[in-house]
Amino acid sequence: MRAFGQSQGVKRREDLRFLTGTGQYMADLHPEGLLQAVFLRSPVAHGVIRKIDTSDAAEMPGVQAILTVEDLKSAGVTEGLWAAVSTDRRGLKGAVTYRPILADGVMRHMGEPVAIIIAETREQGLDAAEVIELDYDEKPAHLALHTGGPLVHDEVADNLPVDWHLGDTDAVTAAFAKAARVTTLSVRQNRVAVVSMEPRAALADWDGERLHFAFNGQGVWTHKRELARVLGLDAENVQVTTPDVGGGFGMKTMLYPEQFALAQAARVLGRPIAWVSDRAEAMLSDNGARDLESVAELAFDDTNKILAYRVTTRSNLGAYNSMFGQNIQSELFSKVLTGVYDIPCATLDVQGIYTHTTPVDAYRGAGRPEAITLLERAMDNAARELGVSPFELRARNFIAPDNFPYTTPSEVTYDVGDFARVLNRAHELGDVAGFPARRKASEAKGLLRGMGLSYYIESILGDDTEGATVEFTDEGRVNLYVGTQSNGQGHETVYAQYLSDLTGLPFDLIDVVQGDSDRIARGGGTGGSRSVTVQSVATHGTAEAMVAAFSTFLEEEIEATPFTFDDGIFSAPGSNQRLTLLEAADLARAKGRKDLLKHEKRTKLEGRSFPNGAHICEVEIDPETGALVMDRYLAVDDLGTLMHPQLAEGQVHGGIAQGFGQAIVEDTQFDEDGQLLTGSFMDYAMPRATDFPAIRFYSEPTPSKNNPIGMKGCGEAGTVAALSAVSNATLDALWDQGVHHVDMPMTPQRIWGWLQDARKVAAE
Repeated sequence: MRAFGQSQGVKRREDLRFLTGTGQYMADLHPEGLLQAVFLRSPVAHGVIRKIDTSDAAEMPGVQAILTVEDLKSAGVTEGLWAAVSTDRRGLKGAVTYRPILADGVMRHMGEPVAIIIAETREQGLDAAEVIELDYDEKPAHLALHTGGPLVHDEVADNLPVDWHLGDTDAVTAAFAKAARVTTLSVRQNRVAVVSMEPRAALADWDGERLHFAFNGQGVWTHKRELARVLGLDAENVQVTTPDVGGGFGMKTMLYPEQFALAQAARVLGRPIAWVSDRAEAMLSDNGARDLESVAELAFDDTNKILAYRVTTRSNLGAYNSMFGQNIQSELFSKVLTGVYDIPCATLDVQGIYTHTTPVDAYRGAGRPEAITLLERAMDNAARELGVSPFELRARNFIAPDNFPYTTPSEVTYDVGDFARVLNRAHELGDVAGFPARRKASEAKGLLRGMGLSYYIESILGDDTEGATVEFTDEGRVNLYVGTQSNGQGHETVYAQYLSDLTGLPFDLIDVVQGDSDRIARGGGTGGSRSVTVQSVATHGTAEAMVAAFSTFLEEEIEATPFTFDDGIFSAPGSNQRLTLLEAADLARAKGRKDLLKHEKRTKLEGRSFPNGAHICEVEIDPETGALVMDRYLAVDDLGTLMHPQLAEGQVHGGIAQGFGQAIVEDTQFDEDGQLLTGSFMDYAMPRATDFPAIRFYSEPTPSKNNPIGMKGCGEAGTVAALSAVSNATLDALWDQGVHHVDMPMTPQRIWGWLQDARKVAAE
């Protein structure tokens, strides 16, 4: 059944409330008796607390309570935040460090929460925070991305919590020894802030027995589990919900200390309490991303075939292990270690470094952009050194279609791919043959023009299981309960559309229910480009189970067999009875068969899927000012079967914008004492609509074999590709001017400086 037809888009149903201002975001929740929370935060990157005196602040107008870590301990709340750890090269677990809810004796990064103030209004809370006496001894901060320096945690020697290795060192060493040519490239992945449209927020309410915790996250079950653990509650006494969410990017998946402090304050006061971060707070306290230095080495034989790939990386973890901080640059980095290339052997070495900065964790597809940016920039660098076309070098080393399934040296198995076909399509649509003429036209205007290619691959990650429940309500509507969480991607539309396609249930009668741990027992949340793939596979399984159950019921009830289901209609030979699913549900209700009014199924993907594609970027640079303009951008993507082409294209466009932002303008900076220098939009630049040409998107699919729909995911595709496409285009524009290395962000000031340096060298 295909009510809309395969891969046909419909208007996003959620946009009506978003565009008319009737969405329900965290700041729109105002239960009766609501109090407001404000956090006193560390003013330094590293300080030992001598005294916190809240007595005067507690007497300020409107103040209901002030909690410090000592108040939490007195209430028996002593657990720290949970975080995953990696297994290092010695086979030992990485360092497990205590991350307190409120600073416990030591402040380890600027903006770390020290106390929570609860007041009738936010303004009263802010006034009270100014009165708290915080006495501390400031200590030297460790900010450099290397071992040693002032310790962030006394128990972690050299600030090195994890030293990780993957690959066959002997094979790689042997391959490099016999190589005809070795190329080396160092790449700095600059640190970027999250800057979601809606900053983090939460609301906690305690009724004496149960905790209701609402937040704008990407899944409710981890928070349910951890709130119960940290606060010493039975899991059934914790309900976690999520309303509309204005952007997630992985950052809102994470556990944060503010959430637990807020929940405990609600238990103390017995009233609902809300906290809504402002932008300055977000810059100070949200987990960051990237912030690593890598060296990539490629060994080639005399025919320009890759023999081996070697990567060494130092990754900033920040002051604490965040949820996935240790493994985001190790295990996840390895998922696409060899990209789309047939590389016999590879090694990856990662040192995770603690610094006195906010934790660095997954967002914008962390782990994949780092890996692909490094490899694709290394491939461009190699093409220049080998004197071949970047297109030819990639095509020479692609995994051939008849070699799938293909297992990489990092032991990841790609199910399917046709990379040469995608690249050829990009070469054609990008009018690569016409580039010399476009470059000549730019030069006539006094501008430098460059073309950059990136061929990316990523893997959808996270939990590979998911469930879906379909419920027929007494009001004649259908609830579809899902285990993922929309952050603006259009899930409500695509999930309802797919269920309607499968079953003939009217699209307008399907309500997608998400983000409530009381109504949905289990789910994997949203992240890693998993949502539409795993959720649709689960919905497919539930629909099959539902049709089978109703077929059996109708055969018994109508005494006709066998009942078949086609084009949304049940029918059987020798019977004139033809029923839709809604009519079958009404009959079941009339017969007292409540068991048939709710159907659920959990499914597990057979394997990961691997979105991939070729992106081509062209830039123009004014050599007199360093100003860069992205003049053309083409994305030819193999995202498998597209559930909703417009939504997929929108995801790719957004990802490209994010990649451009990091490559050209975004950069989180601290001074030598760990003070944040880019704490507002006055100092932290964001890309604007005027920075972009009309981005062209084309689908060139090879359906995945690891799910029945053939999907591959698309949420991070644009970012993974854009970082290296934009960087390679910039270097191409500058190469003939003597600039042979660039690092992000490639701001006008930095480009101008590189050009000046190159001119000085040329003049010597």
